[in-house]
Amino acid sequence: MRSNRFHWWIVSLLCAVCITGAGTATGETVIDVWKEVKTPSAPELKALTLDSATTALLLLDFNKQVCNNERRPRCIASIPAVAKLAQRARGSKVAVVYSLTAGSSIGDVAAALAARPGEPSVTSGPDKFLGTDLERILKERGVTTVIVTGTAAHGAVLNTASGAAFRGLKVVLPVDGLSAEDLYAEQYTVWHLLNAPRVSTQTTATRTEMITFK
Repeated sequence: MRSNRFHWWIVSLLCAVCITGAGTATGETVIDVWKEVKTPSAPELKALTLDSATTALLLLDFNKQVCNNERRPRCIASIPAVAKLAQRARGSKVAVVYSLTAGSSIGDVAAALAARPGEPSVTSGPDKFLGTDLERILKERGVTTVIVTGTAAHGAVLNTASGAAFRGLKVVLPVDGLSAEDLYAEQYTVWHLLNAPRVSTQTTATRTEMITFK
C-alpha cells in the first residue's frame, strides 16, 4: 500500500512539473507575438431611425486647438459629414451638446460646426462626464440615446461613449464622425466600443448618412 501511494505521489509531482513547464513554454505576452495579431473583420454598419425627443448629438472637441491640419487632419476631414448630421439633427429638434478641451472656448469650434444659441457645452479631459454637468444636461432633456462624434477617437470618443454606456444610455457611433492622428486609433476605438463588456451591448456602429430621425 505504501509503495502504491509513493508511486502515485511521484506521478502527481511529475504531472505538476509538466504542467508548470508547459505554461512557461507557452507564456508569451502580447508583446512577444505583436506582429502575429490578426486584424478582426470590419463590423457591419447599421441604419438607424432615432427618436428626436430622446436623442442628443455630442460634438466632442472640434475646437481648433486639437482639430487642425497640423495635429489631426483627419478631424478636419470629418467635419463636412458631421456638419450635415448636425443640420439634420437640429432640423428634427435633436439636442446638440458640445465639449471642449482645457483652455479653449466655444468660439474655437470649427466654423461649420459652430454652436447655436442655447446649445450647452462642457469642458473636461477624455471623459466628458468627469467633473462636468454632462450627465445632468442629458437627464434634464430626457436623453436615452447619444450620437457620439469627435476627436480624439481613442480619447474623448472612447471614454465618453463608454461613460454613456455605463450610465445606461444607448450609444450611436458614426464611424465617419470620429478621428485621431492615425487610422489604428480609430480602428481600435470602434473595435473596443463594439466588444467591451457592458459597452458593446449599448453601442451601434453606423455612418452619418445612415442616421434618420423621427
